[in-house]
Amino acid sequence: MLSKETLQFLEDLKANNNRDWFLTNKKRYELFKKDYHQLIADFLAVMKPLDASLEMLEIKNCTFRINRDIRFSKDKSPYKSHLGIWMNTNPGNGNGPGYYIHIEKGASFIAGGFYSPEAADLKKIRKEIAFFYEDLEEIVNDKNFKKHFNDLDRTESNSLKNAPKGFEKDHPAIEFLKLKSFTVSKKIADAALIDPDFVKTSAEKLIALKPLLEFLNRGLSAD
Repeated sequence: MLSKETLQFLEDLKANNNRDWFLTNKKRYELFKKDYHQLIADFLAVMKPLDASLEMLEIKNCTFRINRDIRFSKDKSPYKSHLGIWMNTNPGNGNGPGYYIHIEKGASFIAGGFYSPEAADLKKIRKEIAFFYEDLEEIVNDKNFKKHFNDLDRTESNSLKNAPKGFEKDHPAIEFLKLKSFTVSKKIADAALIDPDFVKTSAEKLIALKPLLEFLNRGLSAD
């Protein structure tokens, strides 16, 4: 679990998101980073025995830089005021299917799947869905999946209004085929972040996504 000091650092950074404050609090940042890396190590220790695809991951593969890329953003705040952990089940693909933990007061969540795949990868996944949609239906209707995540995320920005090119509008899996990302998410209460069992209970939920990630990786590996 994270220390209260780490969570407070993120809160203070959010309220003072500027370089001068950050440099003044550099020692707090170093403690934050140590705690952050320890949390990743704890997640990997629990998740690796449950999903062999994570075996080669190290702490450095799962971290995010605290500096924001502000080149194309109207928000020029230089630092991220949240903490993220990314466990990629397809290390050869920089944006492959994986598990994600997002920690931010009042907005924490766990998630997984494949977010905004490149056109070539999206085409492969849609092909896999078109031919084996019953497999995907079985995955998202599984009792354990439903218990923790209910269904794939569906939003206006995440889904086409019409059938994608090359697919019939009356295809039995058309609602899956319209998706542009294949993700799920579940909110985390602030109190859970400092619970001693936070990693264990989060891992129990995340591993319910393993069949979905395996399906997506199967599509990516198909010729």
